[in-house]
Amino acid sequence: MNSYSWIANSLETIHRADWYRSTRTIQGIPGATVLLEGREVINFASNDYLGLAGDQRLIQAAVQATQAFGTGSTGSRLLSGHRELHRELERAIASLKQTEDALVFSSGYLANLGTITALVGKRDLILSDQYNHSSLKNGAILSGANVLEYTHNHIANLSHQLQQYRHQYRRCLILTDSVFSMDGDVCPLPELLALATQYNCMLLVDEAHATGVLGENGAGCVEQFGCTGSELVQIGTLSKAIASLGGYVAGSTNLIEYLRNRAPTWIYTTGLSPADTAAALTAIQIIQQEPQRRQRLWENIAYLRKVMQEKLPTLELLPSASPILCWQLPSPREALRVGNHLQFQGIFAPAIRPPTVPTSRIRVSLMATHETVHLDRLVSVLTEI
Repeated sequence: MNSYSWIANSLETIHRADWYRSTRTIQGIPGATVLLEGREVINFASNDYLGLAGDQRLIQAAVQATQAFGTGSTGSRLLSGHRELHRELERAIASLKQTEDALVFSSGYLANLGTITALVGKRDLILSDQYNHSSLKNGAILSGANVLEYTHNHIANLSHQLQQYRHQYRRCLILTDSVFSMDGDVCPLPELLALATQYNCMLLVDEAHATGVLGENGAGCVEQFGCTGSELVQIGTLSKAIASLGGYVAGSTNLIEYLRNRAPTWIYTTGLSPADTAAALTAIQIIQQEPQRRQRLWENIAYLRKVMQEKLPTLELLPSASPILCWQLPSPREALRVGNHLQFQGIFAPAIRPPTVPTSRIRVSLMATHETVHLDRLVSVLTEI
């Protein structure tokens, strides 16, 4: 038997389960409407919540950085890859998050893998929300720590596990997303912080879908809940509302200094490109200077919710406190059918299926640059369905 023949069998299983995925080509600059395989559609599939990915200021910053510093950083930050631009971005992130310092990684996934594996090891315990992002779950596995999942956003279940197991381990790390990307709901951060303090645990919060979106200044869930200044590990991405590429960790000076010396996915990878660094830095400046973008986003969220409640009263949305709105469907096949019909009617809101999520659904994500006519069109097509 050929040692690779199992791959074909696995692909066949994926097809039979309606889990098969393939790429779809988007042309041109991203925005509220995009060209999807040559056809204009209203874009409800993007994480570009503030509509900055097509902003000319970010584009020009990336071009100028490329002209000044080249296309790549050429090496790890500890060798030849460090530029003053990286530190400017780290200082800007720390200013936004109101932390002592920050560290920029080449992706959000790498930030989670590197930070978790640096903080805990074989003698330690990780308690992880069952709906956490793949990067959090895989970082936990790679750390070698004993990993236990607690029921999604269920403080009593987490408390019970801490009471039962915490005393058996040297260190304990609680892991959670702040905004859960495939549901749209938000973690109970104050309660998590209280448990972390009570049981002498570290708390890592992934602000990927909250940075730029939640909080009075767009600093995320930590700011929204009034927890700024609390001792915890904040992680996020530069690829969503910040509209570039990369990831970050924000926290105390000691935490950042430690990660510079112990996080393998920062030490052993090439630094973020000058173009991505400059674009992210410009985006953070815009987030701080133009709060009306965030206000417009929340106006869109409120408007769409209101119209959906009026015209689609039987459509049950999953609980959400973010720009992400989802509703479940009974099977992957039905989710594909609805997603394809939406696309046929000019709406890009693709089906989300297992194993990404436990139940199939349609996921709609809103942007500050969506217009009322875009939202009305979505509701009109859903009413037809």
